[in-house]
Amino acid sequence: MGQTISINTRHGRISAWHAKPHVTPKGALIVVQEIFGLNSHIRQVADRFANYGYVAIAPALFDLVHPGTTLDYDEAGVKRGREIVEELGFNGALDGVRGAFDYLEAEFKVGVVGYCWGGSVAFLANTRLGLPCVSYYGGRTVPLLKERPKAPMLLHFGQDDPLIPPEDVERHREALPAADIQVWPGAGHGFNCDQRADYNADVAQQALTRTLAFLQKALR
Repeated sequence: MGQTISINTRHGRISAWHAKPHVTPKGALIVVQEIFGLNSHIRQVADRFANYGYVAIAPALFDLVHPGTTLDYDEAGVKRGREIVEELGFNGALDGVRGAFDYLEAEFKVGVVGYCWGGSVAFLANTRLGLPCVSYYGGRTVPLLKERPKAPMLLHFGQDDPLIPPEDVERHREALPAADIQVWPGAGHGFNCDQRADYNADVAQQALTRTLAFLQKALR
């Protein structure tokens, strides 16, 4: 359904996956990748949101430092992905999000949905850019919780996520009393991704249903 396009950022052009619905769009979404780059999973996520009526753009954020990089869901991929996101930094990631927003905002109300590292980028897109956001298992958000939301916010966590312990989820609840925070029983880290060991199809569908209801209201 989608296709590769090029978008402009403040630090140069990057590629992005652009998926369009076959109906009148309900709004637009920026889909923010995990630490594995703009891979087939993230493209599929963007395509799925297009199937539900949203124009979706997934910017290739790694293009700003290592163009064309995608990584496998294995130990080597995790190691390299962590190195790249440290090199890029949140400011670099937000530069790519801004580029996608600039591409979309003339025609649509825009929200952000991010996964893992991208979930924390989505959080910052809310607090710094004022965009409604959905964050899936954004474990790097804890040090950012002094930042104040500027738009509606939905956060998904897995109850059995070893990378985001219950006390970290509780910190989110304390810092973000107005946010919709969902903790899903039986779900680990990466429960939305069918290429990861912790994929949970039932929870992924429930979380998607909740996400679509949130987006319908937030982007109305």
